[in-house]
Amino acid sequence: MGFNLEYAEGQTPIDEDEKKGLLIKSITNRGELDELEQLNIEKAIEWLIHTKLRKDKILTIEFIKTLHKKMFGDVWDWAGNFRKSEKNIGVDWIKIGVELRILLDDAEFWIKNKTYPPDEIAIRFKHKLVNTHCFPNGNGRHSRIMADIIIESIFNKEIFSWGYSDLVKQDITRKEYINSIKKADSGDIKPLLEFARKKK
Repeated sequence: MGFNLEYAEGQTPIDEDEKKGLLIKSITNRGELDELEQLNIEKAIEWLIHTKLRKDKILTIEFIKTLHKKMFGDVWDWAGNFRKSEKNIGVDWIKIGVELRILLDDAEFWIKNKTYPPDEIAIRFKHKLVNTHCFPNGNGRHSRIMADIIIESIFNKEIFSWGYSDLVKQDITRKEYINSIKKADSGDIKPLLEFARKKK
């Protein structure tokens, strides 16, 4: 492949086979890739704004795949398809479907039984989704948008601020985000909840 990607802390490397799925062959570096992915994500958000989401369709494997495809389908040919490679994070790729089904069932239970407050349901879902690591790339951004969809479309609450950052740039806000994820990994969800609602 004609380009090398630099990886910041918390970013999952794309393997050589996955790099072959790049649809725009003129990309030579991480900055160009980030820019194209961001444009694609903006199109996906536009699609979400103009789509009447049915509550009963959000927590489905089909919707999770469709959202990823909308977010990255102009850039990667594998967008919307579960990964078929092992990563430095996530479940064994062969278990993705099963783990996702468990998460979706858990989320339905949390909502029905009011197990946690709405923000916590959305953030717990986001955290488990990113740790399942369904796709070769874009899992963090995808899981944050899923949390926004859950909080807005299921609970009719305002979307999260996510530190008012796209969280792709390697800066202090991203470091804070990565630290809050690590604390959630250890069982303390509070810092991630606080980060998601962080004020400017």
